[in-house]
Amino acid sequence: MNVNEVLANRAEEKLGGQRGTYAQVDPLDHVNLHQSTNDVFPTAIKVAAIALLKRLEPSIAALQTAFQSREAAFADVIKIGRTQLQDAAPMSLGAEVSAWAEALSRDRWRVFKCEERLRVVNLGGTAIGTGLNAPRDYIFAVIDSLRAETGFNLSRAENLVDCTQNADPFVEVSGILKAHATTLFKISSDLRLLASGPRAGLGELILPAVQAGSSLMPGKVNPVIAEAVGQTALYVIGNDAMVTAAAMSGQLELNAFLPLLAEALLSSLSALEAVNRLFTARCVEGIEVDRTVCAGHVAASWTTVTALVPLIGHERAATLAATARATGRPVVELAIEAGLADAATLKRLLSPQAMVALGYRG
Repeated sequence: MNVNEVLANRAEEKLGGQRGTYAQVDPLDHVNLHQSTNDVFPTAIKVAAIALLKRLEPSIAALQTAFQSREAAFADVIKIGRTQLQDAAPMSLGAEVSAWAEALSRDRWRVFKCEERLRVVNLGGTAIGTGLNAPRDYIFAVIDSLRAETGFNLSRAENLVDCTQNADPFVEVSGILKAHATTLFKISSDLRLLASGPRAGLGELILPAVQAGSSLMPGKVNPVIAEAVGQTALYVIGNDAMVTAAAMSGQLELNAFLPLLAEALLSSLSALEAVNRLFTARCVEGIEVDRTVCAGHVAASWTTVTALVPLIGHERAATLAATARATGRPVVELAIEAGLADAATLKRLLSPQAMVALGYRG
């Protein structure tokens, strides 16, 4: 209604009249002709969401590309892979980064396809989807006009009553945004962990220093960009709960909670696009690796014994790992001493290339 009044007042001014008189252009009889809040507002939300989706998808693509660049740069770095925060098996840092890029690739595709969920609109349905007080020609023509104005591939819902009262497409889109937020939180958490320390933590990655990390502790630098990404992800996940609650709160022929839904959904779209660009430019593109730390972790870990299982069996490999853990002696030295394999065989099986290869050769 406020938009109707603003447009009517501006039209009065343009036509030489006075604001508030509505002598020549009336907010309801003219500006709102053949329309209702109940078909215009849901349509406006969808148009706004599509516009923001078209900005979000390129931001995910740029972030994916940045990680793919880091994947290539770190392809030759061998490190210890971890499960349940425990040493697991050697892997390349490039492979670890590739998993982040692949997850973003899925997010990008999901977001790209979201427009299909939103392009069906109820404009022309007026109050409850029956088209009351709107000429039949207008109901068909208004979508063509909106499609031409926006450049979006919009279409009129076949069942305007359904499209007026049900908001489930917004829930579906919000769920996809939540999936992307989940990906971002996982990646940002991994980065903070791998860059932890840097001396008393894992310290394998070096994140770009953005600002001083403490007003008390000199020299401390915090992973603030990764933290901002994680907090944005939590914000979007919270908004998804709001979208869900608002969508299910509709009653009979109308959902009166769409303003709250719009606030949550559009805010999530804007926040994700902004944080993706921040993450790309201020963090991911500048990530470096401490190769010495990665090599030291591999050398110090007894989990490399896993590569010997095909040769000596699981039980003897477990015994070898326990001895290495208890004595601090290298796995290779203990294996040779126990007569489990000769030096040449161990060198081949425990080489970084063999341990990160897809499968093993007998």
